[in-house]
Amino acid sequence: MKKLLPLFLTAALLLAGCGKSPEASAGATQASGGAKKITVALLPKSKGNAYFISCKAGAEKAAKALGVDLLFDGPTDTDPAKQNEIVENWITLGVDVIAAACDNKEGISTALRKAQSKGIKVITYDADALPDARAFFVNQATPEGIGYGLMDEAARLLNGEGEFAIILATLTAGNQQEWLRHIKNRLAEKYPKMTLVATRPCDDLKDKAQSEATALMGANANLKLIMNICSPAVPGAAEAVKQAGKAGKVKVIGLGLPSENRRYVKEGVTDSIILWKTEDLGALTVEAAVALVKGTLKAGDKSFQSSAMGEFEIKGDNLLLGKPFVFNKDNIDQFNF
Repeated sequence: MKKLLPLFLTAALLLAGCGKSPEASAGATQASGGAKKITVALLPKSKGNAYFISCKAGAEKAAKALGVDLLFDGPTDTDPAKQNEIVENWITLGVDVIAAACDNKEGISTALRKAQSKGIKVITYDADALPDARAFFVNQATPEGIGYGLMDEAARLLNGEGEFAIILATLTAGNQQEWLRHIKNRLAEKYPKMTLVATRPCDDLKDKAQSEATALMGANANLKLIMNICSPAVPGAAEAVKQAGKAGKVKVIGLGLPSENRRYVKEGVTDSIILWKTEDLGALTVEAAVALVKGTLKAGDKSFQSSAMGEFEIKGDNLLLGKPFVFNKDNIDQFNF
């Protein structure tokens, strides 16, 4: 199936999955000279999430520069079963490589192993699958770096003392659980006067995060900070704090996009957000996926040379984007993603 002609690819795209066509980059599927273009299939956790829209923008730039086709499709909201269905569709299409952000690492790994058995390369980004279900994980930062960074920022804002709560995307996402583990480890090791009073999922939805934040403030009279470890949760929690009239009394931090949080940061509702450059994550994922297909990225490599962004370290089977960055009132206007 990997040698499908362009017409078969187009027809299959129109028929695949519940009447929804994956979004594809513009351009023909055949390169000049008649050679078949590499097709990269990029799977987000949810395609409406601004975080993954930003990743997609970087992926599209890389795909255009490399002369490859990019398919982008995912659940409307977080839905592990829908992710599996999309992977199955891509197996039928015979794409060259799948790059997946995994909502449920155990649940999606069976489908990704099947893709590998059909000769399709598999790479993950943002949130990993089980190691035998992919070749490499494009890791936005080490889980320790993210967890420690969030916990240290919370402690700085509270002077190392007080109650805080966490809102995360889901209880099944592998990356969320890894970050949470390192947050708790850092809390136990360094901040004995701080107390984590609750952890709540928001299903990667801003409105649900707002409701959860409101409930957390109602249930915990001494709550001093809400830490959000998925991007929709940060503005959701900020809006809850603002509407409750508790700006400055209940601090808001988390992993988020500058564009989604700029207003709250400038208003003093959100103190800081921590993230990496999401477009770079999308671009690096596509570059690594294409290199995997071409055989220029191999097991045992210690570094990866990006044509646009320079050299990146590889630790084991993790290709590292870099350290997270703290955005605050002083620097947030320097960034437009």
